[in-house]
Amino acid sequence: MATIQPTFDDIWRLFQETNLQFQETDRKFQETDRKIKEMTISIGRLGNKLGDFVEEMVRPAAVRLFQEWGIAVHEVHRQVVANRQGAAIEVDLLVVNDEDVVAIECKSTLSVDDVNEHLVRLGKLKELLPSYADKRVLGAVTGMVIPDHVATYAYRQGLFVLAQSGESVVILNDAKFQPKAW
Repeated sequence: MATIQPTFDDIWRLFQETNLQFQETDRKFQETDRKIKEMTISIGRLGNKLGDFVEEMVRPAAVRLFQEWGIAVHEVHRQVVANRQGAAIEVDLLVVNDEDVVAIECKSTLSVDDVNEHLVRLGKLKELLPSYADKRVLGAVTGMVIPDHVATYAYRQGLFVLAQSGESVVILNDAKFQPKAW
């Protein structure tokens, strides 16, 4: 039985069909990549909106909560940003009186990494915000979702832990808690 050898024209036609299929596949990959980038941007915006929501939920409660802990509140500032000599910090909420500053980190879901980053931020606060250098700096963390192990970790690091409880915000720390001062 004789085998049929493909002609040059047959091979060329198959090559062109394959090339068109590769081009279509590449176009679909590029479209998928574009959609993923758009989705990533949208998710980032949603995360920012949730963070803003947490800040707005905590801001009015912070005055009451810290006053209940014996910390007077004269000022509450949102989104405090400082840049000095190549170092920078951003504090979501800053609760201030004549002697104390409480820097509050607000997250939609609080993690151990968020707590650690806030501890670093607290260590830089007096240097980057020298108008507070003579004040006692305290830290607090909050989130819409705070896993128990994260709340425990933050407590053990000397941070106030603020959380949603029903329709209000509460400080989870017990009466034995001693905040760490920076």
